[in-house]
Amino acid sequence: MDHSKLDLSRDADIIIPRALFATTPETFETDILKLEALYSTKDIVKYLKLTTENISNKVCICVGQRYNVKPFLRFSL
Repeated sequence: MDHSKLDLSRDADIIIPRALFATTPETFETDILKLEALYSTKDIVKYLKLTTENISNKVCICVGQRYNVKPFLRFSL
């Protein structure tokens, strides 16, 4: 993917999940602050719930706790 052709508004569904793909509970605060500078809470939660990217359940739990929304998981056993 050519990153120079990404548009912050049009491609939020790609950018938000990929920005958190490698996030860990230890780096979550720093990583989420960068996204919050660009996107609303509503958009961050929406696109993480809709993505098919392999976002860890730990990151999804951190997002739920940060925004006081019902916890959601990407993977369940």
